[in-house]
Amino acid sequence: MASQIKSMDDLMLNITQEVHVKASLEKTFESLLDQLGPYNETPEGKSLQMKLEPWPGGRWYRDLGNSNGHFWGNVQAIKRPTLLEITGPLFASSAFLSNVQYRLSEELGGTLITFRHSALGWLTEEHRKGVSHGWSNLLSRIKSQAESTHSRSASVQ
Repeated sequence: MASQIKSMDDLMLNITQEVHVKASLEKTFESLLDQLGPYNETPEGKSLQMKLEPWPGGRWYRDLGNSNGHFWGNVQAIKRPTLLEITGPLFASSAFLSNVQYRLSEELGGTLITFRHSALGWLTEEHRKGVSHGWSNLLSRIKSQAESTHSRSASVQ
């Protein structure tokens, strides 16, 4: 593995995306929590069985039942309804540390979500190619849920 690393850039990941949502800050933030948690799914529509504890230090993890699963990270910062920041290994099964930030701000006609994923560590080429697509898909689902007239909000504890 180490022989494939040619520079520090090979160990770094930086993704920034923005999405405009035609919904209030509050509704958009609740949709964000839902989509990271109970409604999180693959781009193909398969549930990831994710849990999010939306408080400082809260866990973000995949619950496979019977005390099995995958730890993705901890809530580093939360300021409802404008900020959610998570730090952890996320999807990687290698030495990998991520910081994921969702910053929400009011704009004319709705909310702007500014998303950033910064990471350092070993990331397979397969993950590197898929990660940007995965985040885009998640942002799209957040937007769809927030803009929907039918609330899908889960009761988050």
